[in-house]
This record gives sequence, C-alpha cells and structure tokens, in this order.
Amino acid sequence: MWRKEPRGRSFGISQTVAHEEMRVEATDMSAEVMVQLKDVKVQFGRDSHPVHALRGVSLDIPKGEVFGVVGTSGAGKSTLLRTINLLQRPTDGTVRIGQQQITNLKGEELRQLRLRIGMVFQHFELVSARTVFDNVALPLRAAGRKEGELRARVHELLELVELRDRAESRPGQLSGGQKQRVGIARALANEPELLLCDEPTSALDLETTEAILALLAGINRRLDVTIVLISHEMAVIKRICHRVAVMQDGMIVEENETYRLFATPEHPLSQELVSRALNLELPARVAENHEGVLVRLLYLGPGAEEPTLIETARRVGVTLNIVHGRIEYVQDRPIGVLIVTIHGTPTEIEVALAELRTRVARLDVLHG
Repeated sequence: MWRKEPRGRSFGISQTVAHEEMRVEATDMSAEVMVQLKDVKVQFGRDSHPVHALRGVSLDIPKGEVFGVVGTSGAGKSTLLRTINLLQRPTDGTVRIGQQQITNLKGEELRQLRLRIGMVFQHFELVSARTVFDNVALPLRAAGRKEGELRARVHELLELVELRDRAESRPGQLSGGQKQRVGIARALANEPELLLCDEPTSALDLETTEAILALLAGINRRLDVTIVLISHEMAVIKRICHRVAVMQDGMIVEENETYRLFATPEHPLSQELVSRALNLELPARVAENHEGVLVRLLYLGPGAEEPTLIETARRVGVTLNIVHGRIEYVQDRPIGVLIVTIHGTPTEIEVALAELRTRVARLDVLHG
C-alpha cells in the first residue's frame, strides 16, 4: 500500500513512483465531490444548424478518484474535459470544482481556478525552442514564483518523473514517453488538486503506455490528486480508473465502477467496447460449425479461478470443451469469460446447465 504524502510546497517523493506496483482500488463514493457537472450542454454553430457536442451531461467525481471517460471519436469526451476548466464554456448547465460554482468565472478568478487544475495533453504541447527545465518552469513563472523557489520546484518535479538528467535537453531530443513525462511534470507544477488528462497515452507504444499509467497512478495515490482521464481505449481505463463513464453522441450512456462495467456492461456500446477489449468475439466458423450446446459463462471474483467445468463434467457425465475465452484482472479482481460446448444426452445437458448456473455469475445459451 502506498502512503499518501501531505500536500504542501514540496512533493517529498522520490523517482520511484513509476516503478511502484500499480494498484487500483475503488474509492468511497460517499467522499467529498471534487468535480460536479449538472445538466451541462455545449452547442456549436448557428441556431439553424446546431451541433450538440454535449447533451445534458451530469457527473459527480469524488475527490481522490481516477475517473475515466471512454467513447468513440466524436462522442464528446474532449469537450466534456474542456468544460471542467472552462476552456470550453457550457451553453447551459453548471460546473463545480469542490465547493465553488465556476461556470461564470472570468478574469482573475478564472486564472486562480486554473492554478488548481493541471492538464496533460495527447500530443504533449511542449515549446520546442525551450529546454525541458524551461517547459516545466512555464506555469511557475506565470504564477510569479521566485527564481530560487522555482528552480528547486522544477528539479523536484523532474526527479518525480525520472528526467532530472534531461533538464537541459530540448523536446526534439526526447522520446514520446519522455515528452509526456515533461508534460505531466509541467501540469503538476502549481500543485493542482485536479489533473485533466486528454488521451495521454494514445501517441505512445504499449510499454511506454504502461510506464505513463504507472506514473499517473502513483501521483494519484501519493499526492491525493483527483484525475479525470479520457480515452478511446478500454485497456487504459481498465488499468488505472476507479470508475468510468461511457459516452455516445454527447451523452453519458453508462457509468459504473470499472470492474462492474467490465463484468456486466449494460448499454450496447459498453458491451461492444468491453467485448473488443477482452477479445471475446467468437470466430464465425466456430459459431457455425460447433457440435453440442454452445454456452457462454461469466465468472466474477474467486469463481474465475475455480475448476468449475471439470467438477461439473465429472459429476454429471457430460463432455465440456472450451472453444474460446480468457481471464482478465480489473482492479486486481478476476473476470473470466468462457465459451464452451456441452455434449451429452438432453437430460445430462439440462442437469449440467442447472449446476453451472449455480456456480457462475451468468450463463447464456448461444446455440443448441
């Protein structure tokens, strides 16, 4: 278990954050709300040809949570994220950060709000002509920090993201993962209580993605920074998020704890996204050419690791063949999906189905 460090001028954490075990635990839903969107709408274009980017979105995101927003391109994810720091003002509805209603903030009040919110971009958004040190220092200089304090802070941030030896490098000399680490350090410069991440790993390879997600998970745990992360990749959501909202056509069509959404998605889009992420599409030749009764079994928790099929086959006398499936771990809890064929007499098959229904979370007869 990682220890959360107290908030203050200094992080007081070493470069080991990215190498700590990345664990995701559900947060207490009775916790203080950090972000609240209430019936937020965003409309672009003229009234005669409106484009409804957000259609009455309402969300409560608890303090200290990593909250994911997932959906296909054009669903409204980026627009939703930008309403949280008022880079995009809502056409209607309200946005709150903590106890503050921010929807109508302007000028100095808006600037002070944005000091509390860091943002990590998909394509890094670094200033190519400046060094790594100067890129991280930008928000500190904008906030009026004294030079001595600024230098100490930048070095501390670079140590956090394991780039202290690259302080004098320029962005063009860095890999994609290193550039994103600079972006994260810059976003944390003014000790925000909220970090907004806009597709932070979509430009990275798999290995680098894992390292960046581990870094973000460590920041969330140690610094108690609330993170809102948008992605079109369910694998990213599964790896780091406590809860997730699924967006389609400017609306949230489903919201749940990440484990529950992966285990029992309800909306058709959620089901499609989970099916792709878990690679559960049954090849057509298998579906068309199987023998016996074709069944899909869902296991949750410890049941995913028990020898249910072997024990049922022995007791009932049927033959069970696994044709497709896998076990995934979400928030350290297993989800198992198996597609099997059952061979036996009609009576034996009915008895086997009845027993399996008592031992798995869900059973669907696909054919037979």
